[in-house]
Amino acid sequence: MRIAIVGSGYVGLVSGACLADFGHKVVCIDKAEAKIVDLQAGRMPIYEPGLEDLVCKNSATGQLAFTSALAPAVADADVVFIAVGTPSRRGDGHADLSYIYEAAREIAAAVRGFTVVAVKSTVPVGTGDEVERIIRGCNPAADVAVVSNPEFLREGAAIDDFKRPDRIVIGLPSDERSREVMAEVYRPLYLNQAPIMFTGRRTSELIKYAANAFLALKITFINEIADLCENVGANVQEVARGIGLDNRIGPKFLHAGPGYGGSCFPKDTLALVKTAQDSGAPLRLIETTVAVNDQRKRTMARRIVLACGGNVRAKTVAVLGLTFKPNTDDVRDAPSLSIIQALIDFGAHVRVYDPEGMEQARLMLGASVEYAKGAYECAKGADALVIVTEWNQFRALDFARLSRTMSKQVVVDLRNIYRREDICKHGFEYVNVGEGVAGDSPVFAAAAE
Repeated sequence: MRIAIVGSGYVGLVSGACLADFGHKVVCIDKAEAKIVDLQAGRMPIYEPGLEDLVCKNSATGQLAFTSALAPAVADADVVFIAVGTPSRRGDGHADLSYIYEAAREIAAAVRGFTVVAVKSTVPVGTGDEVERIIRGCNPAADVAVVSNPEFLREGAAIDDFKRPDRIVIGLPSDERSREVMAEVYRPLYLNQAPIMFTGRRTSELIKYAANAFLALKITFINEIADLCENVGANVQEVARGIGLDNRIGPKFLHAGPGYGGSCFPKDTLALVKTAQDSGAPLRLIETTVAVNDQRKRTMARRIVLACGGNVRAKTVAVLGLTFKPNTDDVRDAPSLSIIQALIDFGAHVRVYDPEGMEQARLMLGASVEYAKGAYECAKGADALVIVTEWNQFRALDFARLSRTMSKQVVVDLRNIYRREDICKHGFEYVNVGEGVAGDSPVFAAAAE
């Protein structure tokens, strides 16, 4: 099939490369001329494992192309995917749909013949209805069917998620022709027996928000359980394993840490909260999830301060990991940003390192921190070493070497990637998340009295 994708960011680029790899003829469109030039030259605007090879392979065969000219690409397409950003709107937290609506107007002017317009961006309920109204208002003769086709891609594993999805959700309008077209788009995945769920357009839009909100809730739940573990002398990793073995719960998203971040969970939970409030059906659990997660990041900074004796003024804190998760360069709403800012507010000198996120971090942090070229350079002379993101490069650090180069022997492991005994044998004080010692817990201390 002939496919045009409006937006060549994370979702659009990954989707386009994978669809081209399935054998479709794909054109990715973006207004940023510099990005198009880079993509045509095989230079990726984002870091995603395997993406560069996939793009270059399909570009070389002519299955995948990049352009800034929307009209000819849309006019030639059977399906036009909208994959532009929907950031939080300043002031009220609602999703900013201006890029979606702008794309709809441009598509309306360019579309020729029957075309399916598939909204892949994460959008509030009713957005597809408005996209359809815009297209028909701009071009009453347009023969289009607007569908919802949300993405469920995890950064760092996006290609595998696209090619081997848990499910494909397609929200249809009343036009049955769109079902046949979308089924043909995803026909290659039938070989992998990926379930395709056809549903109503509004239901499809809500499925994406509900999924992200539930996962954010699960993360926040285990983080609060971690706090309880510390106070009662329990171990959150064992608690998580114990409940995760229950098939009704499952083990995923039960890793205690500094809170969720990234391009999806923070903005999507907030947008869902606003939609629910506006509709008269507030989601109090998600409202609390948002508030607890925001607070947790600064709480982690206070934990670092306490590990440094209650004062970090004029001390050097080395932070390993800036991206919100490993295998991406995305630092949007990453816990590291809030933690670092709080440490700076407390008077610390902060030195940072991340395997892939340094360039993006510089745009966020500027000159407020010192940038290192590696983990050991970051830790040299530091009063504390803090692990914020669980990159594989940080899972086997040489603590004998670190003990000789750091000023103070303090490790704060906010991802629980080490065992206490492996760190303490080198003379380090080790602070992690959700591991309480019975004799030190307030509950047991009170009982002893």
